[in-house]
Amino acid sequence: MKQILLITDGCSNVGQSPVMAASFARQEGITVNVVGIIDYGTIGEMGAQEIQEIARAGGGMSRLADTRQLSRTMQMMTRKTVVQTIQQAVNKELKQILGNHQSLESLSPAKRSEVVEVMDELTETSPLDVALLIDVSASMKPKLAAVEEAIRDLMLSLGAREGSSRIAVFHFPGSHGDEACVQDLGWTSDLESTRSLFQRLVMKGATPTGPALLKVIDFFRYGTLNGHQTDLGEKGAGEGILSDYVH
Repeated sequence: MKQILLITDGCSNVGQSPVMAASFARQEGITVNVVGIIDYGTIGEMGAQEIQEIARAGGGMSRLADTRQLSRTMQMMTRKTVVQTIQQAVNKELKQILGNHQSLESLSPAKRSEVVEVMDELTETSPLDVALLIDVSASMKPKLAAVEEAIRDLMLSLGAREGSSRIAVFHFPGSHGDEACVQDLGWTSDLESTRSLFQRLVMKGATPTGPALLKVIDFFRYGTLNGHQTDLGEKGAGEGILSDYVH
């Protein structure tokens, strides 16, 4: 399962539409979730609306949170979207097995119970990749400490899952004008690797949310932000997971 968790506090103002970028991510099998960090009075109605639209286009969730709620919000959203992704995969396969006119409710109670049990198990055991994309525009500077703490708490939460969980970290914009997005950390399950990330971030500049999302999509596809193909050999999660339970 693949997720982008976007952390931002306001409207994008450079480059491609972040809503279109999120829609493209969804087509690539990547869920986009958005946490808007708010200081009351600084994030306007337009910013909140964009956050909701990005998440909706990306098949994910959006939440507005102040710095005190950030850690809990990120963990809750990650957990809920894992469940949501599993349910979507299950529903898709059920339609293939049972036909479009049947559903989980049409199964016998025993079979339905088996399927629900498998869904619960998959939520904890399915591999999970989370790419954190952090807005480091100037207005985010006073919120950086909360973001750092939240990421460490999220990694602890992911580490408690039975299945393998990896995290990668990116920020936007870069320190140079032509850098829409910078990779801070490649895929890792190591909590210690996040400890020095925030010491070198420069908080300045505009907010190229759309271009940054497109770069992270490239990372999922190719293993690089530059869009050069590598042989990842990945297979989509959730394929063929229910056949033995509903025949």
